[in-house]
Amino acid sequence: MIPAAFEYEVADSPEHAIELLGRYGEEAKILAGGQSLLPLMKLRFATPSALVDVARLSELDYVREDGDRIAIGATTRYEDVHRHELLRQHCPILAHAAGEVGDPQVRHMGTIGGAVGHADPASDIATTLVALEAELAVRGPGGDRTVPARDFFKSPFEPDVGPQELVTEVRVPKITGVGWAYLKFHPRAQDWAIVGVAALVERSNGGIGKASVALTNMGPTPLRATSVEQALAGGDDVAQAARGATDGTSPVDDAFASSEYRRYLAPILVRRAIEE
Repeated sequence: MIPAAFEYEVADSPEHAIELLGRYGEEAKILAGGQSLLPLMKLRFATPSALVDVARLSELDYVREDGDRIAIGATTRYEDVHRHELLRQHCPILAHAAGEVGDPQVRHMGTIGGAVGHADPASDIATTLVALEAELAVRGPGGDRTVPARDFFKSPFEPDVGPQELVTEVRVPKITGVGWAYLKFHPRAQDWAIVGVAALVERSNGGIGKASVALTNMGPTPLRATSVEQALAGGDDVAQAARGATDGTSPVDDAFASSEYRRYLAPILVRRAIEE
């Protein structure tokens, strides 16, 4: 199908992008890799008045150390996140999750800023950032602000980004020495997760000292499996703790799976992810 008519502008800096967003109003959209936005436009589920292209902003394309964290520019491609040695060494769960997104063509075009800005509850990246307790840097006319990943995803496809703001950076902690896994169940390699699990586990005295578990596609946003985390902290074994994976969730029925099937899958994947 053919998208509705729209204006097209190329930003030469983040500040220019913010200015253009202000010029075209609330219906303007940021375009980076376009792997989520353009299909929606072709189906006319999205009809932006203008696209502000930030894909050429090389100043937002980087991965670098920032003390005990790693900063990732918003226009950094999935494939660069997946293969970057700094992330593989200090935050391997994010590098792995980026390699699980779509197919090679999507990974070479899509950006990490686009992933969080799209705020899809089925996003591998968003769930991993929630498990990591990452932070998102957002820039607007009033300057920069920082939002915890857990608070950033407000509802399906609604991030904490104003109409004249854009995501500029993702900040993740170094987790060297922490056990990790990202598992998802999907019909084909390039498909969205029916259910996914990001798990981080710290060992203590031969058992689990602390765990962070987040769920993909089990609610309107990526969710922390707090019942699982609390059960593990209380000394429950992994299988017993995983039974609480569906507490507080609200999975949807869609063309790929029923909510009942997602509730069946979640405890299984949580157990496997923690054991891994």
